[in-house]
Amino acid sequence: MSDNTSYDSFFALHHGLPRQGPGSDATTRRLLALCGQLPERPRVLDLGCGPGRSALLLAAAAGAEVTAVDLHEPFLAELRESAAARGLDGSIRTLRADMGALPFPDGSFDLVWAESSVFVLGFDRALAEWRRLLAPGGTLVLTECLWTSEEPAAEARAFWDEHYPLRSLAANTAAAVEAGYHVLGTLLQPESDWDEYYGPLGAHADAADLTRPGMAEAVAGARAEIALRRAHGSDFGYAGFVLRPADPRWRTRQETAEDVPAVRPLVAAAFGSEAEADLVDALRRDPGAWLPGLSYVAEAPDGSVAAHALITRCRVDGAPAAALAPVSVAPAHQRTGAGQAVVRAVLDAARLSGEPLVLVLGHPEYYPRFGFVRASEYGIRPGFEVPDEAMMALVLDGSVPVPSGTIAYPAAFGV
Repeated sequence: MSDNTSYDSFFALHHGLPRQGPGSDATTRRLLALCGQLPERPRVLDLGCGPGRSALLLAAAAGAEVTAVDLHEPFLAELRESAAARGLDGSIRTLRADMGALPFPDGSFDLVWAESSVFVLGFDRALAEWRRLLAPGGTLVLTECLWTSEEPAAEARAFWDEHYPLRSLAANTAAAVEAGYHVLGTLLQPESDWDEYYGPLGAHADAADLTRPGMAEAVAGARAEIALRRAHGSDFGYAGFVLRPADPRWRTRQETAEDVPAVRPLVAAAFGSEAEADLVDALRRDPGAWLPGLSYVAEAPDGSVAAHALITRCRVDGAPAAALAPVSVAPAHQRTGAGQAVVRAVLDAARLSGEPLVLVLGHPEYYPRFGFVRASEYGIRPGFEVPDEAMMALVLDGSVPVPSGTIAYPAAFGV
């Protein structure tokens, strides 16, 4: 059987499906929400758009100007027809192109989106090649198949090792950080996202004309994949990654012993008193509070410490959580992005170290940009009086139940 026959039969089987991979409108909306504030009319690049379910939603929900890219012209024709029917044809442009050889200038898009398509290039190559497309402050959203079990069944491993070797959520997150991105959020997609894909695909397989050249093989492949999911669905899943390139102006890293003498005067200067500097020193001395690797600095261009952020252990009704405090920026570097850079870096480090929940008592107009929401939404409250909007929480691992109750800070906080 020729490659053209296989190609034609595969797309004939998939033609008319609402999706070409696991997903849902609800998941698209949740990933969009994790992106934070976007420009009023964001420029969006939807890569491997298929029939355009995500492109249509992004155009409608985000008011986006969407450039939708796919190699399969019938998918693009289907998207153009759907866009016209919904009055979105002025907001969606289609382009037949290879996502590995994109013809766009650097910085062309506020949001690069790829649901169920990054496997065409591979996760690491996509991170490296698509970064240039993002405008300053732009966001990259990918969904990727990955292992959800530490010991997947031999049948599942053999299948994926042959077709597309998988990694864990933690490994892909670490790869994104290593590639120079901050992780705004991750989302393990629900089982219903698989049903939205495999339900219609199974119906197409049942109705397929098996006398058509190559169709029997295409149907067999689809049914094998569906059967594997039914048998070993707990071993693998799809997850979304919402990523933003790190600010190139600021080098962020773990604090070293050599930084400690510089951190204390920076903290004191940032807060205008020695009290916060004394707090940091007291937390360093508390083995029950100190979390190795979660004290971060941002370097100024001259190599001096421009900003510092610290995460230590706290508890919510006995369950371990993490507290972000204090965050300090040298007066000369305030309002320059140094604070944001060091906060994002220490949150990445907390995510990679397995911390599921971070709490912060801070300015309600500043910390939501990092994804924090009112802690009271999770039933979490401090043991002292503060405005509800100032006590905030950020869930880093949605697979872990979020504890509720009263926050217990380390003794050094004095509360």
